[in-house]
Amino acid sequence: MGRQLTEDRVRGDVDVLSRGGLTLDEFLEEAITAVRRAVPWTGACVGTHDPATVILTSGRKYGALAEMNSHDDLFARIEYSGEDPTSFQALADGGVGAVGMHAFTDGDVRRSVRMDRLLCPLYGFTDELRVLVRDGSGVWGSLALMRDSAEPAFTPDEVRYMESLSAQFVRGVRSGIMTRLAESPLVDMTETGPAVVIVDANDEIARMSLGAEERLTDLNTAFNRTDPVGIILGLVQAARAVAHGQGVRLPRARARTASGTWLVIHASPLCDRDGSAGDVAVTIEEARPSEILELIVAAFGLTAREREVTGMVLRGVDTKAIAAALHVSAYTVQDHLKSVFDKAGVRSRRELISRVYFDQYLPRFGRDAGPSGGLLT
Repeated sequence: MGRQLTEDRVRGDVDVLSRGGLTLDEFLEEAITAVRRAVPWTGACVGTHDPATVILTSGRKYGALAEMNSHDDLFARIEYSGEDPTSFQALADGGVGAVGMHAFTDGDVRRSVRMDRLLCPLYGFTDELRVLVRDGSGVWGSLALMRDSAEPAFTPDEVRYMESLSAQFVRGVRSGIMTRLAESPLVDMTETGPAVVIVDANDEIARMSLGAEERLTDLNTAFNRTDPVGIILGLVQAARAVAHGQGVRLPRARARTASGTWLVIHASPLCDRDGSAGDVAVTIEEARPSEILELIVAAFGLTAREREVTGMVLRGVDTKAIAAALHVSAYTVQDHLKSVFDKAGVRSRRELISRVYFDQYLPRFGRDAGPSGGLLT
């Protein structure tokens, strides 16, 4: 009974936090601290992902993990190599919401590449619980809780409980993103254009274009990193996986810099004429308005059909035309709109358009169009 009461209270606390209008950092720190009362952990890492690609865009470390030396380069190699069936991408592809490594490996955690090469020998952890923070529009984040030998392994009940908190974490992450979108300036890239970084086979920067160092510094500052390659290493490893036939599409991610700018980062493997690969080209460019709008709409937590309807509303399509395009009745469209209005906190089409464009997007407008289609502040 005591455990159930604690779990219920923690669930309620995380739910309240997710509705409190907190910044992303505030929500994640308070929520992961609250979780510790119900599911004790020694160290924890909370990641955010681009919901369209599942690529990690940031990571925050807590407890003992925050006090240890970072091995993010090794983590990225393992996470994106395709070797581990419990990588966040593999869990997402398999429809798995949470997994405990002790249970997954039948008690032999060293069967896991990540546990064997990283968490056990370098951090001293003996078990890990991984959770995807996801909704119908994609994976918004992930949780990794670790325990050492002083704690018992995570139980199946604890794994199920953490998975059950996904909806609250999704709401908090989406809300945290929304609080930052309106104040995000667009980058003036008229002088430099998109920045390009070439990472060699040893994960060192071989060459970079004008402006690339500033972009990397801004990204590293946002995520409290010091290694200029570290912030893009996940994308680099994911691109190499594609080159080796372990992925079907080139990786990309949207990330917010310390200065408040939203950027899109692409990675593509480079091949010599003999077909050998190793180097990766990383392109960093300003997020186009359509990509920011896409993120805003997704952050409302809409279903796939509701996103379709919203997209048409934002383009000025009337109810009758929406119904014809989607092959549904006008009454069905109205039902979808009512749900959209409720989730966006508005009462009409006009208020929805205002919420998206005027509250989130228009404050970022200037007078001149940038070379990538963006508008400069």
